[in-house]
Amino acid sequence: MSLKSSNKVETNRYQLEVEVDAETFAKAVDQVYHKQSKKITIPGFRKGKAPRAFIEKYYGEQVFYEDAINAVYPDALDSAVKEANLELVQDKIDFDLVSAGKDGLVFKATITTKPEVEVEDYKGMKATKPSVEVTEEEVDAEIKKVQERNSRMVTVEDRAAQNGDIAVIDFEGFVDGVAFEGGKAENQSLTLGSGQFIPGFEEQIIGHHTGEEFDINVKFPDDYQAKELAGKDSVFKIKLHEIKMKELPEVDDEFVKDVSEFDTLESYKKDLKEKLQKAKEAKAQDDVENQLIDQLVEKLKAEIPQAMFENRIDEDIREFAYRLQAQGLDINTYMKYTGMDKDSIRKQFQPQAERQVKVRLALEKIVELEKIEPNEDEINAEYEKLAKAYEMDADKVKSFIPKEELVKDIAVEKAIQLIRDTAVVTEEKKAE
Repeated sequence: MSLKSSNKVETNRYQLEVEVDAETFAKAVDQVYHKQSKKITIPGFRKGKAPRAFIEKYYGEQVFYEDAINAVYPDALDSAVKEANLELVQDKIDFDLVSAGKDGLVFKATITTKPEVEVEDYKGMKATKPSVEVTEEEVDAEIKKVQERNSRMVTVEDRAAQNGDIAVIDFEGFVDGVAFEGGKAENQSLTLGSGQFIPGFEEQIIGHHTGEEFDINVKFPDDYQAKELAGKDSVFKIKLHEIKMKELPEVDDEFVKDVSEFDTLESYKKDLKEKLQKAKEAKAQDDVENQLIDQLVEKLKAEIPQAMFENRIDEDIREFAYRLQAQGLDINTYMKYTGMDKDSIRKQFQPQAERQVKVRLALEKIVELEKIEPNEDEINAEYEKLAKAYEMDADKVKSFIPKEELVKDIAVEKAIQLIRDTAVVTEEKKAE
């Protein structure tokens, strides 16, 4: 099998003329004959017993050619693409048969290829790293969250309702003296200040005591979802059954012993601060990398075939479907719940996919320009890392992740590291 010619016919489209030698094609024809002969009936012979010469004479010399072409075509095209030093993009392939016979097979295939890429000035890009300083206020905010999780609700009897309380109420709404549908409820729990009800409703409960009955006057918003109520003045008759408040535990050493493995508030705060610092550092590094990647995408010059974006969207949707499956949901049910169809979900993934394709092309070009080649230790280390993640033997991982693909991924990661290492990063100072 060999490449006879390679011609660029349009942007990112090449026509390859490929030759399969006589011996290889003859072998493929023979294999097809042995596979199909058992199903063929020729007058004068029992089914499956007719010699090949009789079958070819009866049906024509080319009776087995189509299947033989299908058998040798994939490997032949793959070899020709590599020989032409092109990278195939999964897309429509136009096939034209030139000749097939005892002298072998010749065909033409028009394929879509990865684009020619230019990327310059990728070293020394500038980025600003967010401040990673952790303040006492941030530590206290984390403790406040733990307090909230360990709080309990208590009934308030010695004061009026306040903002933040939970009021248990009966209510019924009227417009022009007539009760309206959906405007009545009993023993409804409402957090005052949460904004659950229409503007002005919750504020008028504040100041009332348990057992009181009173009226609230409010106006429905002009854009209210129930059109018959939009913009209307209304009166709600209220009965306040109960006022409840959230009681937070006192933050002291005993509290710390209950919620952590530490014995003192001081040691607990120190640990929280260290964890916040680590999380902020990781987030800041991600932020810097995203700034650099955004700039890299802007520096990319390439006419990217639409097929590359469509293929990436397909991959992203498949990965999303796998994640849904892990949660016990299939993608068709997800689309039904969200009111989406295949076109709208593809549109949702499009910006992400386009960015992914552009980033990958730019990084692969940097790998080429910098002649980045992972060594065997790095390759083996990556296989071991994947084996640990998949909880299987490294040799088994090697069987389904080709070394060639892994090398590309490692090289791309090294290109990202190169960009990070050469970037000019300014640390943002935390405002006083």
